[in-house]
Amino acid sequence: MEVTLKILRFNPEVDSEPHYDTFIVPDAQPNDLILDLLECVRGFQDGTLAFRRSCSHGICGSDAMRINGRNRLACKVLVKDIGNHITIEPLIGLPVIKDLIVDMEPFWEHFRTVLPYFMCPDDPVPDGKERIQSPEERERYDDTTKCILCAACTTSCPVFWVNGKYFGPSALVNAHRFIFDTRDCGAAERLKIINEQPGVWSCRTAFNCTEACPREIHITKAIAELKRALTTGRLD
Repeated sequence: MEVTLKILRFNPEVDSEPHYDTFIVPDAQPNDLILDLLECVRGFQDGTLAFRRSCSHGICGSDAMRINGRNRLACKVLVKDIGNHITIEPLIGLPVIKDLIVDMEPFWEHFRTVLPYFMCPDDPVPDGKERIQSPEERERYDDTTKCILCAACTTSCPVFWVNGKYFGPSALVNAHRFIFDTRDCGAAERLKIINEQPGVWSCRTAFNCTEACPREIHITKAIAELKRALTTGRLD
């Protein structure tokens, strides 16, 4: 099948404004990935096309972009699920470096702010063994461990579009992952951080983040649980 790709381009070295370029992929297959088409364009039509990719299996999250107006991973979307006219654009809300590559540093800054790492207690592990956690305790935060930091959720959020200082859904998801981990001792510190503007209270429950997440994390639910923990003082 013949597929038309309309790609938003921007090269800061030569362009004053972004513009669309159109490419025809004449021999695409219904089960081809959008990433396959981009590789075809870069390999055979325009070697200057810039985009990120790595594992191509939906694990690394590096190829997040807007595909027909929705944030998706190019390595998880099939041609047959989109059609033969496809518009591809960079993520919204982050500065464009070139073409489909955005500057992720604002995203990483918010991620680091919520202290996304295990904060161990000062006391040593009893008998030199691991800190025990029940299956039920692990299940409490299992969903938010699935985040691959692709930024699809954060850059789909209308609050983030207008206020780049908002932590964004991904940072809050990663705060949730550690706040509800019974082995961690940093819950109070993280709750204090996300309680401040522009933290968890900036969320307007638009559900864009949940719809955009390629790992199907219940992001809005996780954010609601953080709000409940702040208002009740309980982590159950």
